[in-house]
Amino acid sequence: MKPLSLFLFAALGLGACAPAATMPPPPAPVPVPVEAPDRPAEPPPAAAISVVPDRWWLLDPAQDGVYGAAVDRAYRELLADRTPARTVVVAIIDSGVDIEHEDLQGSLWRNPRETRNNRDDDGDGLVDDIAGWNYIGGPDGSHVDDDTYEITRLFAACQRLFGNMPGTSRPAEPVTQAECPAIEEGYADKVRETENMLVQIRQLHETATIIVGILQAELRTDSLTVEAVRGITPVRNDVRQARDIWLQLAEANITPKMISNELERLEKLMEFGLNPEFDPRHIVGDDYADPAERVYGNSDVVGPDASHGTGVAGIVAAGRGNDLGTDGIATNVQIMALRAVPNGDERDKDIANAIRYAVDHGAHIINMSFGKAWSPFKEVVDEAVRYAEERGVLLVHAAGNDGKDLATENNFPNRYLTGGDTARLWLEVGASDWRGAENLAAEFSNYGIGQVDIFAPGSQILSTAPGNTYEAASGTSFAAPVVSGVAALLMAYYPDLSAADVRRIILDSATPLRERMVVRPGAGELVRFGDLSVTGAIVNAYNAVLMAEQMTARRN
Repeated sequence: MKPLSLFLFAALGLGACAPAATMPPPPAPVPVPVEAPDRPAEPPPAAAISVVPDRWWLLDPAQDGVYGAAVDRAYRELLADRTPARTVVVAIIDSGVDIEHEDLQGSLWRNPRETRNNRDDDGDGLVDDIAGWNYIGGPDGSHVDDDTYEITRLFAACQRLFGNMPGTSRPAEPVTQAECPAIEEGYADKVRETENMLVQIRQLHETATIIVGILQAELRTDSLTVEAVRGITPVRNDVRQARDIWLQLAEANITPKMISNELERLEKLMEFGLNPEFDPRHIVGDDYADPAERVYGNSDVVGPDASHGTGVAGIVAAGRGNDLGTDGIATNVQIMALRAVPNGDERDKDIANAIRYAVDHGAHIINMSFGKAWSPFKEVVDEAVRYAEERGVLLVHAAGNDGKDLATENNFPNRYLTGGDTARLWLEVGASDWRGAENLAAEFSNYGIGQVDIFAPGSQILSTAPGNTYEAASGTSFAAPVVSGVAALLMAYYPDLSAADVRRIILDSATPLRERMVVRPGAGELVRFGDLSVTGAIVNAYNAVLMAEQMTARRN
């Protein structure tokens, strides 16, 4: 979910355009009337740090001096002699999950009523949905990999209905002629923004390639480390410049591989995501114009590119203490994999069906690390959200990575439901940064004093990657599963708590930092951290377990 461009530009002092708002600002959320346990006191300031601490997102602010989620401390001091009371199912709606990954074994959901036999054993209309379901796969086993942005689909619909673009059938997207000027302007803005970023990333990629070559020749090695590059005493000016630029990138945790990946992403965005003539939906084989259709897709929950979803799953559920690459947050958890997010914008129909599948098959928590600026079938998703809430399922959603205020910018899906209702079992999550101090809020994170509920570690999070590998990544996509993991931890050890209880505990127990002055994401001026979210706080598993104990004791 996280575009690297904004992060690169912020880290290196470059400029970047951003899409304009497309709808009126949403209302402030309605607070859930739940008795609040004792709130923790605001901790003393933590000093700014310059090197990413190992496993920092699991560390404790009070003991370790870094604003992690205090997960390790919760297990070490509060849960060491405890056994989880139940297994918690967390549905990951994402790009796919590598269900063969070594660090996820033992933490994967299996449909107890389904057997791999080419039959629909459980009667849900889906054949062999053993580990979840793929709503962007075809009946022949093929997949949608790249897809368009939603604004592109709406632009194409306007052009086919009211312009000169040919089309063989009526577009499924509901647009009116009166809406099309704003859609066309939004599409043009997105194309312009992407073209501008592409020019700058190409320049940065060219520069990175040159300086890596210079430094490799100077050090006579293909492997560059910070220590080795910093130790260069240059005689030539080009070596001096290469060293300084490389160290600047390294300080911002930007690697040549990240730059190459971002260049590839932007090039594919122009080729596919913003191409109004590209439409891969025929692969799925559904009646896309029918948003109520439920049975389509295939059983392959991995797909062609499961990197994003595998990383999200590992943050929640990678095995703890197994001497493999990383530790997840929750134990006694099962990951239900639901593939509905391509390289491009997810489609409302697929998201609604994935939510319903998760609820119908026993998920306690649904993690949604995706988002988009337009939602033509919002009411379909909203009905699925209502369906989940009526059945007590907690929904955790990433706030997005545009460095924007969600009071004036759109990020769908969201808690504001058609008809004026507000989802009450919803957590909107922004990303905090390992550096702390003024950089406490990650520079890419969206925010909103009434729209984002809480922040969580979301920068340089090491997690699982396809093929039994491990990679560090940044984005609110990776902050949301930190919160989902803490929620799963609470539900596993305190089974009598409702989803509303868990939501309230997570908000009330978070590390309070409301008065801290931080750099506002996407801007530069200093603001109160409390002006960026409802709580002005960062999720804290240790405090949450203490508060869960208090709440349980009061009820007993």
